[in-house]
Amino acid sequence: MKFQNLIKQAQEFQKKMKKMQEELEKKVVESTSGGGMITVTANGRQEILSIKIEPEVVNSDDVEMLEDLILAAVNEAKRKSEKLAQEEMKKITGGLNIPGLGNLNIPV
Repeated sequence: MKFQNLIKQAQEFQKKMKKMQEELEKKVVESTSGGGMITVTANGRQEILSIKIEPEVVNSDDVEMLEDLILAAVNEAKRKSEKLAQEEMKKITGGLNIPGLGNLNIPV
């Protein structure tokens, strides 16, 4: 009987995880660098949705600066997305840190 309850709880948790992943895919974070010259948008599953570059920042004499700005904005968008996912995960786990659940891109 107890084993059946454990299986049922695991199935419920799996349903909650799937729903959370679907919701995270719809949630969006945005990050900028270079005073708003680069804007990166990502969803809660750490997927980059768009990168916008203001024309004024494009300078063929300083490609390295453009690369650095893009990298900074992408990394910040990724951090924001990960934080969003962690906050959503805490809602499901009650704040418990469950090993193996850190990567939310794993299909359930």
